Amino acid sequence: MDIQSALYSGMQGFSRASAGVTDATLDINRQTRANRQNETEQAVAQTAAAEQPRTVQTAEQPGSLTNSLIQLGQEQRNAQANVKSIQTADEVLGSVIDIRV
Repeated sequence: MDIQSALYSGMQGFSRASAGVTDATLDINRQTRANRQNETEQAVAQTAAAEQPRTVQTAEQPGSLTNSLIQLGQEQRNAQANVKSIQTADEVLGSVIDIRV
């Protein structure tokens, strides 16, 4: 087994997971802001037309916030798995160095 290859794969995987966490976080932020803005607009419209029943509509597609939260959790687990592979490659490299010395 090539230790450098395992270490490189772990670093590459961690980098992808980090980018995925960033993307999911940005999606959650955008959706939350859109929801708040929509709720504010709905409140203003309700104040202007008090006789209409209050309905809150969200700007997001159904489940998209949920999907972003799920993606965030998956990317977190991906990052943790890649950190484990980096740690294992480091330990193996340390053992190889100790054996050769």
